[in-house]
Amino acid sequence: MNQNRIDKNAKREQAYRILSAVLVCILAFLFAFPLYWIITGAFKTGKEINSTTPVWVPSEWDMGNFDRLMSKRSAPLFDLSIGGWTIHLFGYTFRFAKYTVTGPTVPAAIRWLINTVFMSVGSMLLTCLTAAMAGYVLAKKRFWGKTLVFTLVVCAMALPKQVILIPLLREMSSLKLYDTMWAVIFPIVGWPFGVFLLKQFAEGIPTEMVEACRIDGASEWRTFTDVMFPMIKPGVGACAIFTFINSWNDYFMQLIMLTSNKNLTISLGIATMQGESSTDYGLLMAGAALASVPIIIVFLIFQKYFTKGITMGAVKG
Repeated sequence: MNQNRIDKNAKREQAYRILSAVLVCILAFLFAFPLYWIITGAFKTGKEINSTTPVWVPSEWDMGNFDRLMSKRSAPLFDLSIGGWTIHLFGYTFRFAKYTVTGPTVPAAIRWLINTVFMSVGSMLLTCLTAAMAGYVLAKKRFWGKTLVFTLVVCAMALPKQVILIPLLREMSSLKLYDTMWAVIFPIVGWPFGVFLLKQFAEGIPTEMVEACRIDGASEWRTFTDVMFPMIKPGVGACAIFTFINSWNDYFMQLIMLTSNKNLTISLGIATMQGESSTDYGLLMAGAALASVPIIIVFLIFQKYFTKGITMGAVKG
């Protein structure tokens, strides 16, 4: 009798495993197929892309879409400006000349991709640093108004970014940062979700460790860098991926803050290359395939911290 029950449980468990494997394969196919379609579409001819019957594999791998992407526009590889300041001091005005260093001319798509990587990496680093410090303070420090500050952070998570775009635009204009990469980077720093995420991780660290550091005479900065930050590193890795992807895909913010050809991101630049009466899908897919490479690289680098961060954030111990 017991043997029959054991056999039934074993068969049921095997059936669940098979069903789970089938469902995982179906979901993996549904998620991977758009990426496959974009990559193969980047190498298809216009006739194959616009064909009424889907062409699953290009008959010949054509580089024409990438050639058009690289040849339509050009821009300097980099340009650095130093000076141009005006200082009023004790009734005197001091003006400093502005010096600009411009790099060689390259296809605009290369400059746009560099702009996007710089914007996303800069946002990721600054956001992870500020969110880790803020999360540490909110989790382990006692001060007046702590609950109010954390409540405001949680409320800010529910506030759509579109609501504050106009104030952000006026602020960046007043700071002379409009149409620069910093106009897109600075509004992301202090991301409320990042502060909330890393606060939850910091709360899982025993308070006794912080008190032991204080007894040993360690400064606050030393306690944060040598004790807290290494222990919340999985959370920082998850926050880094979320911030990088959020910054990379924030098309609306880029559209509002960036206007000149040399400062566009890859998504904005490809959108401006489209005609009013027709859509070059091959060009779009070539740009999308080029833009997907950094995202995939970042995820492969941080995937260990990402998966570990998700599991640690779900279980408090």
